[in-house]
Amino acid sequence: MKINWAEKLRQNVHQLAESLGNLFVETFHYLALFAIGAVTAWAAVMEFLTMVEEGHIKIDDILLLFIYLELGAMVGIYFKTNHMPVRFLIYVAITALTRLLISNVSHHNPPDMGIIYLCGGILLLAFSILVVRYASSQFPSVKIEHPHRKTGAGSGEHPEVEKGEL
Repeated sequence: MKINWAEKLRQNVHQLAESLGNLFVETFHYLALFAIGAVTAWAAVMEFLTMVEEGHIKIDDILLLFIYLELGAMVGIYFKTNHMPVRFLIYVAITALTRLLISNVSHHNPPDMGIIYLCGGILLLAFSILVVRYASSQFPSVKIEHPHRKTGAGSGEHPEVEKGEL
């Protein structure tokens, strides 16, 4: 009987620590998302103003604006779903490599193996998007209504469950 009150106290302390930990992590996520979103918007506006000031826009500049757009979309998706969209990171990488490729070609650099490497990198990233899309359609994440933590030896619950996913 005396151990029962200790177990209840331990569970209460555990629940309090978990609640505080979740509060701190979620607060950090929201502050970081707002900061990243603000910095991305600021950089895009400053780049656009630089383009207007120069009086002409190159394809490199347009692709850079697309990179900012994709970063902003990533922040928005993460803010709404609490999941990092890996595909958007790959899209940013493809756009960055395409921008570099166009920049190299437009500045009349002599053709060399660098162009082949850039094209191979773009192809590899495009293939990785195909793999990620196929994997997400064939093996979607499983949602659990009320995730539980493993409470004892031999429990069939999943200790790694977080935010309702398995």
